[in-house]
Amino acid sequence: MENEFYSPGEQRATQVNRLFATIATRYDLINDIQSLGAHRRWKHRVSALASVKPGDRALDLCCGTGDISFALAKSGAVVTGLDFSDAMLAVANRRNSQHSNSKTQFIQGDAQKTPFAAATFDAVTVGFGLRNLATWEAGLDEMARVAKPGARLVVLDFGKPDNMLWRWIYFTYLKLLVPLLGLLVCGKPSAYAYIIASLRDYPAQRGVEARMRQLGLVNVRTDNFIGGAMSINYGEKPRGGGKYFPILVATH
Repeated sequence: MENEFYSPGEQRATQVNRLFATIATRYDLINDIQSLGAHRRWKHRVSALASVKPGDRALDLCCGTGDISFALAKSGAVVTGLDFSDAMLAVANRRNSQHSNSKTQFIQGDAQKTPFAAATFDAVTVGFGLRNLATWEAGLDEMARVAKPGARLVVLDFGKPDNMLWRWIYFTYLKLLVPLLGLLVCGKPSAYAYIIASLRDYPAQRGVEARMRQLGLVNVRTDNFIGGAMSINYGEKPRGGGKYFPILVATH
Protein backbone atom coordinates (compact mmCIF):
# COMPACT_ATOMS: atom_id res chain seq x y z
CA MET A 1 0.00 0.00 0.00
CA GLU A 2 1.42 3.36 -1.02
CA ASN A 3 2.06 6.04 1.58
CA GLU A 4 0.61 9.49 0.91
CA PHE A 5 3.90 11.16 1.88
CA TYR A 6 6.23 8.91 -0.09
CA SER A 7 7.05 9.32 -3.75
CA PRO A 8 10.25 7.98 -5.34
CA GLY A 9 10.06 10.33 -8.32
CA GLU A 10 10.03 14.04 -9.06
CA GLN A 11 7.43 14.75 -6.38
CA ARG A 12 9.65 13.44 -3.57
CA ALA A 13 10.65 16.84 -2.21
CA THR A 14 7.09 18.17 -2.28
CA GLN A 15 5.71 15.16 -0.45
CA VAL A 16 8.44 15.14 2.20
CA ASN A 17 7.90 18.86 2.76
CA ARG A 18 4.18 18.15 3.35
CA LEU A 19 5.15 15.45 5.82
CA PHE A 20 7.34 17.68 7.95
CA ALA A 21 4.85 20.53 7.84
CA THR A 22 2.39 18.06 9.38
CA ILE A 23 4.60 16.76 12.19
CA ALA A 24 7.08 19.59 12.96
CA THR A 25 5.58 20.68 16.28
CA ARG A 26 5.38 17.09 17.56
CA TYR A 27 8.54 15.78 15.89
CA ASP A 28 10.76 15.73 18.98
CA LEU A 29 8.03 14.26 21.18
CA ILE A 30 7.29 11.35 18.85
CA ASN A 31 11.02 10.65 18.47
CA ASP A 32 11.35 10.46 22.26
CA ILE A 33 8.42 8.07 22.48
CA GLN A 34 9.27 5.72 19.62
CA SER A 35 12.97 5.43 20.55
CA LEU A 36 12.47 5.67 24.33
CA GLY A 37 14.78 8.67 24.25
CA ALA A 38 17.64 6.78 22.57
CA HIS A 39 17.68 9.12 19.55
CA ARG A 40 19.27 11.75 21.75
CA ARG A 41 22.19 9.43 22.59
CA TRP A 42 22.66 8.59 18.91
CA LYS A 43 22.73 12.27 18.00
CA HIS A 44 25.31 12.99 20.69
CA ARG A 45 27.34 10.12 19.25
CA VAL A 46 27.19 11.88 15.87
CA SER A 47 28.51 15.04 17.49
CA ALA A 48 31.31 13.12 19.22
CA LEU A 49 32.37 11.49 15.94
CA ALA A 50 32.32 14.87 14.19
CA SER A 51 35.05 15.77 16.69
CA VAL A 52 34.78 19.54 16.30
CA LYS A 53 36.76 21.96 18.40
CA PRO A 54 36.28 25.67 19.14
CA GLY A 55 36.46 27.71 15.96
CA ASP A 56 35.75 24.81 13.59
CA ARG A 57 33.02 25.20 11.01
CA ALA A 58 30.35 22.50 10.90
CA LEU A 59 27.45 21.91 8.54
CA ASP A 60 24.42 19.94 9.72
CA LEU A 61 22.33 18.95 6.70
CA CYS A 62 18.62 18.15 7.01
CA CYS A 63 18.98 19.67 10.46
CA GLY A 64 15.30 19.46 11.38
CA THR A 65 14.65 20.99 14.78
CA GLY A 66 18.37 21.36 15.46
CA ASP A 67 19.41 18.61 17.90
CA ILE A 68 22.69 17.76 16.16
CA SER A 69 23.39 21.40 15.32
CA PHE A 70 23.14 22.39 18.97
CA ALA A 71 25.32 19.47 20.06
CA LEU A 72 28.02 20.55 17.60
CA ALA A 73 27.77 24.16 18.79
CA LYS A 74 28.15 23.01 22.39
CA SER A 75 31.62 21.76 21.43
CA GLY A 76 32.51 25.25 20.24
CA ALA A 77 31.97 24.94 16.50
CA VAL A 78 30.40 27.64 14.35
CA VAL A 79 27.44 25.69 13.01
CA THR A 80 25.19 26.09 9.99
CA GLY A 81 22.05 23.98 10.02
CA LEU A 82 20.37 23.56 6.64
CA ASP A 83 16.90 22.19 5.96
CA PHE A 84 14.29 22.69 3.25
CA SER A 85 11.28 22.58 5.61
CA ASP A 86 10.02 25.96 6.81
CA ALA A 87 8.08 24.28 9.60
CA MET A 88 11.09 22.42 10.99
CA LEU A 89 13.32 25.48 10.70
CA ALA A 90 10.74 27.53 12.60
CA VAL A 91 11.10 25.12 15.54
CA ALA A 92 14.91 25.17 15.24
CA ASN A 93 15.03 28.97 15.21
CA ARG A 94 12.69 29.17 18.19
CA ARG A 95 14.99 26.85 20.11
CA ASN A 96 18.04 28.80 18.92
CA SER A 97 16.63 32.04 20.31
CA GLN A 98 16.70 30.44 23.75
CA HIS A 99 20.46 29.81 23.52
CA SER A 100 22.48 32.84 24.60
CA ASN A 101 25.66 33.52 22.60
CA SER A 102 24.60 30.93 20.04
CA LYS A 103 27.06 30.20 17.22
CA THR A 104 24.37 28.41 15.25
CA GLN A 105 22.49 29.73 12.25
CA PHE A 106 19.72 27.96 10.38
CA ILE A 107 19.10 28.41 6.68
CA GLN A 108 16.73 26.96 4.14
CA GLY A 109 18.23 25.01 1.27
CA ASP A 110 18.60 21.79 -0.69
CA ALA A 111 21.00 19.27 0.86
CA GLN A 112 21.76 17.94 -2.62
CA LYS A 113 22.95 21.34 -3.82
CA THR A 114 24.08 23.63 -1.03
CA PRO A 115 25.18 27.27 -1.49
CA PHE A 116 28.66 26.63 -0.05
CA ALA A 117 32.03 26.52 -1.76
CA ALA A 118 34.03 23.30 -1.89
CA ALA A 119 36.23 22.47 1.11
CA THR A 120 34.43 24.83 3.52
CA PHE A 121 33.63 22.73 6.61
CA ASP A 122 35.62 20.79 9.21
CA ALA A 123 32.69 18.44 9.80
CA VAL A 124 29.50 17.63 7.90
CA THR A 125 26.65 15.70 9.51
CA VAL A 126 23.17 14.52 8.59
CA GLY A 127 20.69 12.90 10.94
CA PHE A 128 17.62 11.04 9.62
CA GLY A 129 17.78 13.03 6.40
CA LEU A 130 19.81 11.27 3.70
CA ARG A 131 17.00 8.74 3.26
CA ASN A 132 14.53 11.55 2.54
CA LEU A 133 16.39 13.08 -0.39
CA ALA A 134 15.33 12.53 -3.97
CA THR A 135 18.79 11.07 -4.56
CA TRP A 136 20.63 10.06 -1.42
CA GLU A 137 23.87 9.57 -3.39
CA ALA A 138 23.79 13.22 -4.46
CA GLY A 139 23.39 14.24 -0.82
CA LEU A 140 26.41 12.22 0.25
CA ASP A 141 28.45 13.53 -2.67
CA GLU A 142 27.56 17.09 -1.64
CA MET A 143 28.70 16.37 1.92
CA ALA A 144 32.08 15.28 0.56
CA ARG A 145 32.32 18.29 -1.75
CA VAL A 146 31.90 20.92 0.96
CA ALA A 147 34.14 19.09 3.45
CA LYS A 148 37.72 20.23 3.92
CA PRO A 149 40.54 17.71 3.57
CA GLY A 150 40.60 15.81 6.86
CA ALA A 151 36.97 16.69 7.66
CA ARG A 152 34.64 14.13 9.22
CA LEU A 153 31.41 13.06 7.51
CA VAL A 154 28.80 11.45 9.77
CA VAL A 155 25.45 9.98 8.75
CA LEU A 156 22.79 8.82 11.24
CA ASP A 157 19.69 7.03 9.98
CA PHE A 158 17.38 4.06 10.23
CA GLY A 159 19.17 0.88 9.22
CA LYS A 160 18.42 -2.53 7.78
CA PRO A 161 19.56 -5.32 10.11
CA ASP A 162 21.65 -8.07 8.50
CA ASN A 163 19.86 -10.75 10.53
CA MET A 164 16.72 -11.56 8.57
CA LEU A 165 14.60 -12.54 11.59
CA TRP A 166 15.50 -9.36 13.46
CA ARG A 167 14.89 -7.35 10.29
CA TRP A 168 11.38 -8.83 10.03
CA ILE A 169 10.63 -8.03 13.69
CA TYR A 170 11.98 -4.51 13.29
CA PHE A 171 10.10 -3.81 10.06
CA THR A 172 6.90 -5.17 11.64
CA TYR A 173 7.38 -2.67 14.48
CA LEU A 174 7.85 0.16 11.97
CA LYS A 175 4.84 -0.97 9.95
CA LEU A 176 2.36 -1.52 12.78
CA LEU A 177 3.33 0.20 16.03
CA VAL A 178 5.06 3.39 14.85
CA PRO A 179 2.04 4.52 12.75
CA LEU A 180 -0.12 3.92 15.83
CA LEU A 181 2.11 6.30 17.79
CA GLY A 182 1.73 8.79 14.95
CA LEU A 183 -2.03 8.51 15.22
CA LEU A 184 -2.02 9.01 18.98
CA VAL A 185 0.46 11.91 19.07
CA CYS A 186 -0.25 13.87 15.90
CA GLY A 187 -3.45 12.32 14.57
CA LYS A 188 -1.79 11.18 11.33
CA PRO A 189 -0.67 7.52 11.17
CA SER A 190 0.57 7.87 7.58
CA ALA A 191 3.12 10.45 8.77
CA TYR A 192 5.02 7.69 10.57
CA ALA A 193 4.09 4.86 8.24
CA TYR A 194 6.31 6.90 5.91
CA ILE A 195 9.41 5.52 7.66
CA ILE A 196 8.94 1.96 6.41
CA ALA A 197 7.99 3.25 2.95
CA SER A 198 11.15 5.38 2.74
CA LEU A 199 13.34 2.43 3.71
CA ARG A 200 12.06 0.38 0.77
CA ASP A 201 14.38 2.00 -1.79
CA TYR A 202 17.11 3.15 0.60
CA PRO A 203 20.16 0.84 0.90
CA ALA A 204 20.76 1.94 4.51
CA GLN A 205 24.11 1.52 6.24
CA ARG A 206 25.67 -0.97 3.81
CA GLY A 207 24.87 1.20 0.80
CA VAL A 208 26.11 4.38 2.49
CA GLU A 209 29.33 2.66 3.55
CA ALA A 210 29.93 1.43 0.00
CA ARG A 211 29.24 4.89 -1.39
CA MET A 212 31.69 6.50 1.05
CA ARG A 213 34.40 4.13 -0.13
CA GLN A 214 33.47 4.80 -3.75
CA LEU A 215 33.90 8.53 -3.12
CA GLY A 216 37.42 7.88 -1.85
CA LEU A 217 36.75 8.67 1.81
CA VAL A 218 39.10 7.10 4.34
CA ASN A 219 38.73 5.53 7.79
CA VAL A 220 35.23 4.50 6.73
CA ARG A 221 33.25 2.54 9.29
CA THR A 222 29.71 1.72 10.36
CA ASP A 223 28.42 1.71 13.94
CA ASN A 224 25.24 -0.32 14.38
CA PHE A 225 22.75 0.05 17.21
CA ILE A 226 19.88 -2.24 18.20
CA GLY A 227 21.22 -4.98 15.96
CA GLY A 228 21.49 -2.69 12.95
CA ALA A 229 18.02 -1.16 13.27
CA MET A 230 19.80 2.17 13.63
CA SER A 231 23.23 3.05 12.27
CA ILE A 232 25.91 5.70 12.01
CA ASN A 233 28.19 5.82 8.98
CA TYR A 234 31.52 7.59 9.36
CA GLY A 235 34.20 8.63 6.89
CA GLU A 236 36.92 11.24 6.48
CA LYS A 237 37.86 13.27 3.44
CA PRO A 238 41.49 12.41 2.68
CA ARG A 239 44.16 14.95 3.38
CA GLY A 240 46.65 16.26 0.80
CA GLY A 241 48.11 12.96 -0.28
CA GLY A 242 44.85 11.01 -0.41
CA LYS A 243 42.55 10.37 -3.30
CA TYR A 244 39.04 11.75 -3.46
CA PHE A 245 36.83 11.02 -6.44
CA PRO A 246 33.73 13.21 -6.63
CA ILE A 247 30.96 11.42 -8.49
CA LEU A 248 28.34 13.26 -10.47
CA VAL A 249 24.86 11.90 -9.79
CA ALA A 250 21.86 12.83 -11.86
CA THR A 251 18.90 13.78 -9.68
CA HIS A 252 15.48 12.40 -10.49
